Amino acid sequence: MATQAVKTRLYRWQGTDLKGARISGQITADSHVMIRVQLRRQGITVSKIRCHANHQCPGAKSISAVDITLFTRQLATLINAGIPLLQALEVIANGFEQRAMRQLVTELKQDIGAGTSLAAALRKKPAHFDLLFCSLVEAGELAGALDVLLLRVATYKEKTEALKKKIRKAMTYPIAVLLVALAVSSILLIEVVPQFQGMFSSFDAQLPAFTLWVIGLSEVLQTHGLWLLGFFCVTLACLRHRYKHSVLLRQRADRWLLRLPVIGNLLHLSAIARFARTLSTTIAAGVPLLEALNSVASATGNSLYKEAVLRLKQQVATGSQIHVAMGATGVFPGMAIQMTAIGEESGTLDDMLDHVATYYESEVDTLVDSLTTLMEPAIMVVLGIMVGGLVIAMYLPIFKLGQVI
Repeated sequence: MATQAVKTRLYRWQGTDLKGARISGQITADSHVMIRVQLRRQGITVSKIRCHANHQCPGAKSISAVDITLFTRQLATLINAGIPLLQALEVIANGFEQRAMRQLVTELKQDIGAGTSLAAALRKKPAHFDLLFCSLVEAGELAGALDVLLLRVATYKEKTEALKKKIRKAMTYPIAVLLVALAVSSILLIEVVPQFQGMFSSFDAQLPAFTLWVIGLSEVLQTHGLWLLGFFCVTLACLRHRYKHSVLLRQRADRWLLRLPVIGNLLHLSAIARFARTLSTTIAAGVPLLEALNSVASATGNSLYKEAVLRLKQQVATGSQIHVAMGATGVFPGMAIQMTAIGEESGTLDDMLDHVATYYESEVDTLVDSLTTLMEPAIMVVLGIMVGGLVIAMYLPIFKLGQVI
């Protein structure tokens, strides 16, 4: 049964050799990680890996962050109850209905059964377990307190995922409503307006300018609607691709988002909460400060704060205190700096950072609730203007029909 858990598949890969020349090929392996390891031994830097068209590949996206959080919480609970690690992994694997997650846990069990530590086994799955996760687990194994560290990791991931969910809720709700409004308006312009246009053709009077503008927009959508939709989708896909692969574009987009009136404040608060939560967790786990700051930089979720944390790390490496380095970056608020200073002086830095994270997480909660409450009437006004404007444009000539007669 163990040999059936890991299935090899055919992958296509692209990369560059030691001379910088682009090369590509096909390889059979059981995961993306093994492909990278094999090709790295040949001096090849992989840029893209895709499953062959005739093979079904369980992508990394089939396993969500919620699944990893649930796995961590279950593993911590079982180990805390005194169940051996291998048996705990077997229980967890049998409990997952999702095939990809069950296979992932089974592979971890096989690696640990072969003599690998849990942290080393997790590092073989970088698509699901980041550097911070592996560092905390390794610290727990070295300290003989794996259950305690896993519980801490599970709590950390639950709180960070809850924070991300709130941010997504605040960002996606108005966008979704506006997209629905655009779809309804497009249907009215393409299907309903032409019916009125046929009726207006029998009028001998000049139509209102607003009505003429709406009729012109309707004709454009009827003639070029599909082309405009295709252009929009292609442009959006290109921007998304560039955002993922261009550091400069990411930095500009992140800075622009932080300047937005309400959304910018929300992103500021969430970045500070993530910084404090991650640093508190790593310090409490006994991870060295400079090593912890590397993980913290990536966890902030914004390139501006990532650069600030990296500058902070450089100053701490030269002997500066954390709160002094935080103040020098110019992005952290006074309260976070003062609480950090108190924590450094009292030797309770992890507790103080935990309080900072809790405070700013509650601020995010309050802002998201307020934003949602304020957006509802604003969205209703936008919907009224878009849909109501079309209705008014169509009925204006009818209101003036008495003048024509």
